[in-house]
Order: sequence, then structure tokens, then C-alpha cells
Amino acid sequence: MNLRIPSYLGAFAAVVSLGLGASLAHADAAADANAAASKALASLAPNAKIDKIEAAPLPGYRQIIIGGQIIYVSNDGKYLLQGALFDTQTKRDLSAARLAVETKAKLDAVPSDQRIVFAPAGKPKYTITVFTDLDCGYCRKMHSQIAEYNKRGIEVDYLFFPRSGINTPSYDKAVSVWCAKDRKAAFTAAKAGTEPPPQKCDNPVAEEFKLGTVVGVDGTPTVLAPDGTKIGGYLPPDEMLATLQNKTPELAGN
Repeated sequence: MNLRIPSYLGAFAAVVSLGLGASLAHADAAADANAAASKALASLAPNAKIDKIEAAPLPGYRQIIIGGQIIYVSNDGKYLLQGALFDTQTKRDLSAARLAVETKAKLDAVPSDQRIVFAPAGKPKYTITVFTDLDCGYCRKMHSQIAEYNKRGIEVDYLFFPRSGINTPSYDKAVSVWCAKDRKAAFTAAKAGTEPPPQKCDNPVAEEFKLGTVVGVDGTPTVLAPDGTKIGGYLPPDEMLATLQNKTPELAGN
């Protein structure tokens, strides 16, 4: 039996074939660009751990997310750019916006029972994540005003970032606070200068410290908005609220 295929079906098949071929060629080009970018970075920083490689907003470049920062490498691996990429039309920092997405995903993966949370009565207007050290001056100043942040509808979720690193006196103090019977009371007391009784238990301090290094924490306190953008360090309660209000409306209630 001879089947007669309508001409329009033949044309449709040809278009599908061309589209598939173009998609495959694009995938191959992207893979080659990723490999070139990875090789270029390895030649400069052999021990660098790449989190992600993807197309950059800058034509002809890949963007590599690594250690809480973005670098840009040309598709042929010849050129590397480091710094913030701005869109002059929208006035947006594209580097910060992309990093915020990664940071938010990582923070969202931290369970609530691994945070020390100081929340307002009722539903908070905003929730900020704060990487903190028990001894740093501005960390202590910030926590001394915790009731004022809460009065303004700001929930403060603390994660530990002992600045001296893992297995140091600062780290041990954080572990002791975490292992206390009344964790929040021990935290507040430590912020006021009271040494917590030494204790040990299963705790998230080391993991939180490592997370801080991954999302680019380079000092304490480091305050992160609900969308993952970095607000920076200590701000008084009214300034913190104003900063959150000036961000996108979608932050409210997060």
C-alpha cells in the first residue's frame, strides 16, 4: 500500500527536524563554552570549587558562581572578568540579583529548628537572616535591640558564624549556647557578656559556619533580606525597617 503524506505534514517534519538540530547545536556550544570557562578558571585557581556555570547576561560570556561570588569568563576561555555587572537601562546589579537567588535557595534549605529565632507577636512583616558571632561588638549591639526589631514586625533568624572558625573558643561558646536547656536565654546572656557553661551535643554550628562561607559572609553581623540579597551589617531598627520597605513589595510577609 502506498501512503500519500500531505505536503504540509512534510513541511512540518522538516521544521521540527531543523529545530531539533538547532537545539542540539546550541546545547553542544553551551557545553563547549562551559568546558572552556571551567578550564580557564582551573588554570588560575586549581582548587576553586564551582557551584554552577551558566550563560551570562553579557553576550559571549559564561557566568561561574563560586564561593558567594560570580565571575565572568568568555565562551572561548580567553578572558575573565570579576566584578559587578550592571544593566544600565534598568539600573539593576545583575550579579547581586543572581547571587541572591542562589543564597535564598541555600537559606531556605536550613530547617527552622536549626535557627535561633526571635519573632514578633503575630505574623511578621519581614524575616531577616543574620549570621552572627557571640562576641562581636555590633552583633551584641544588634541583639540588645532585638525587642525593637520585633516591635517593627521584623523576625530575626540567627545562624552561627564564629569568626575565628571551627574548633576555636568562639565556636565552642556557640556550641554551648546551642546545647543549653533554654537556648534563647543562653544566647541573649552570651550576647550580654555572660560565658555559657561548657556543653556539647549534636549541633548545626559547623554547618552554619560553612554555609556562611558559601554565601559570602565576610564579617558579622551579616544581614540577609528575605529574597537573599545582602543588606550588610548592623542597622538600627528604624533603618532596618526602612531598608526592607524600600525593597520590592514581595518581601512583605516573607
